[in-house]
Amino acid sequence: MITRRNAIKSISLGAGLFLTSSAAKGQVSKKESQFSFCLNTSTIMGQNPGLLGYLEIAAKAGYDGVELWIRDIQAFLEAGNSMASLRKHLNDSGLKFENAIGFAPWMVDDDQKRKAGFEQMEKEMDMLAELGCKRVAAPAAGVTGHLDLFKAGERYRELLNLGRKTGVMPQLEFWGAFPYFNHLGQVLMVAAVANDPEARVLPDVYHLYRGGSGYDGLKMLNGNLIEVFHMNDFIDTIPREKQEDKDRVYPGDGAAPIKQILTDLKDMGGEKVLSLELFNQDYWKQDALQVARLGLTKMKKLVAEI
Repeated sequence: MITRRNAIKSISLGAGLFLTSSAAKGQVSKKESQFSFCLNTSTIMGQNPGLLGYLEIAAKAGYDGVELWIRDIQAFLEAGNSMASLRKHLNDSGLKFENAIGFAPWMVDDDQKRKAGFEQMEKEMDMLAELGCKRVAAPAAGVTGHLDLFKAGERYRELLNLGRKTGVMPQLEFWGAFPYFNHLGQVLMVAAVANDPEARVLPDVYHLYRGGSGYDGLKMLNGNLIEVFHMNDFIDTIPREKQEDKDRVYPGDGAAPIKQILTDLKDMGGEKVLSLELFNQDYWKQDALQVARLGLTKMKKLVAEI
């Protein structure tokens, strides 16, 4: 016979099992970020392997995707090669053309220069769309004085409209050593002023440090805001204000809290392209394939450790 006390125990046990199961399911269903690995060709730019060489090296090294520089694409085409042949090379490589690096002056105050910058952006976006690339970096190139962040936000909204027209979305980028647009707070304000659901920012380990942003701000961000994240590291033997692009080192070889950065990127959700972007002249003196492979190995090891 079931006593009242035993019945209460059974109900309590069942409720406990239900809550535990629900909590476990909640942990399993939590949408963490999914990482893929990309090579920004600046990393092996000094070896000058050429556009097709970049693709061959990135594919052999085992990357999922590549970030190409628009100037390299233009040089390839100016040498007499066709868009169709480049598209075929991209397809044959098995690499995803994740993002492109360009410097159109779309954010500047001068009306004529800004108009030319938007025209340049549209032309480059059309070219990238034909190659299957759906993103392009959008830094504050050409800005030479104080930047009104409200006006910058309005211009970014206009650029996002152009992105929807062409199918290539601009990723708002900031440079740590650039005096007018160098802080995560600035880029987030510009994105907020744009008031557009497709606004995206393109952070970088080095630039977050060099511009004084730090890394805790990443904890505040929704996962959809970041699609591409530039991976590198900084050394602590050079004062922050004197660090240069050439001082970047492999992720994990410097003083940045890389594991915490990756943990925050993982926890915010959304798909993330981790792109190795270095300008280290010592690496440029080494075998390009070896550099690319080592960089990928280090990134994957860091991701595995979190």
